[in-house]
Amino acid sequence: MQPIATQASCLTLLTDFGDRDVYVGAMKGAIACVNPSLSVIDLTHHIPPQDVATASFQLATAYRYFPPGTVHVAVVDPGVGTARRAIAIAISEGILVGPDNGLFSDVLNRSPAIAAVELDNPDFWRDRSASPTFHGRDIFAPVGAHLASGVVLAQVGSAIVLPTLQRLPELPRERTEWGWLGSIQAIDRFGNLITNLAGTLVTSEKWEVAIGDRCVPGCMTYGDRPSGEFLALAGSDGWIEIAVNGGSARDRLQAKRGDRVELRDSRSS
Repeated sequence: MQPIATQASCLTLLTDFGDRDVYVGAMKGAIACVNPSLSVIDLTHHIPPQDVATASFQLATAYRYFPPGTVHVAVVDPGVGTARRAIAIAISEGILVGPDNGLFSDVLNRSPAIAAVELDNPDFWRDRSASPTFHGRDIFAPVGAHLASGVVLAQVGSAIVLPTLQRLPELPRERTEWGWLGSIQAIDRFGNLITNLAGTLVTSEKWEVAIGDRCVPGCMTYGDRPSGEFLALAGSDGWIEIAVNGGSARDRLQAKRGDRVELRDSRSS
């Protein structure tokens, strides 16, 4: 494996720890013990508990907006302390640090892994006896800080064969006679239903998205429909989403991740 190092002086954190307990603060303390001058940016700490799929989507939404070489530490880790691997992955934009449980799937779908290691060198942990229940503080945060400070990837662990990295199953998406059949891949705090269909799949000025027995007209902005009305649009990250102007599509439709949707030319329906 080729040496890979970064000195971006920037590290992000994404967890399901919330802000009520001291877990995030303890991780930041471990980072500061390695390099107190690092810029530490919180992506979010409000991933639903143990929801690896949502964490994967949220990280993929954010990672491209940071300087080259940024280290992203992500900890949503229901298997902490088990045989699951602690890993670091180099991609063209930077380094990903966290559990090998599929959390990095959506990022790797966009930016393939260049190299990866298992974090089995305790010289870069907070101390050599990491807690079996808090790898975020004792392994991921300090290793991430070392990597963001210029330590070479090969120093922090043993090389991993890239195809063995854990990946989440991809939600269904397929071409149909009238357009595309896809799935809801995420739901944001506004209740917008974010599909796995890219806005670039829209090829007609008049289009719609069907979910259940409802057909939702395609628009450019949320304000293109009256308050309380359904609409579909390409969101800021490029995915088609279903929304309600001033309301929650999730609540109105009782929708959930994995529900099927269909994109089609409205003139054909």
